[in-house]
Amino acid sequence: MENKYAQKLIEKIQKDLLQDKFNVDTIVEDLKKIREYSLEEQNPVVTKALRLAYEHLEANNAFMISIPDDDPFEATEAQDDNFSNENDLESFEYFLSLLADLSKKNNLLDLRAYNAAFLAF
Repeated sequence: MENKYAQKLIEKIQKDLLQDKFNVDTIVEDLKKIREYSLEEQNPVVTKALRLAYEHLEANNAFMISIPDDDPFEATEAQDDNFSNENDLESFEYFLSLLADLSKKNNLLDLRAYNAAFLAF
């Protein structure tokens, strides 16, 4: 994300996670604000990822999506591996790090993988 306010919100969420503060209501509120900034930047992959993420958090009160596989062919064969049985904070932290630097092509690819996992959940 290029918007400095979006970057600050991402950093705030990351800082809270480091301090073991996982408050779904606060995180959802922040993700909704970040999504507003992504709408301005006109990046549909990011905008969709943010919406799906906060909807997922609201519905499950946890982040139940695992970090995407490096090999996209393996990911399509083992869809069940994309889900976690418990709150996967490591995956959520990785998701946030993807949002922080969208200049890397692989970050957008991983966001697309998260989007597919959210929809399959």
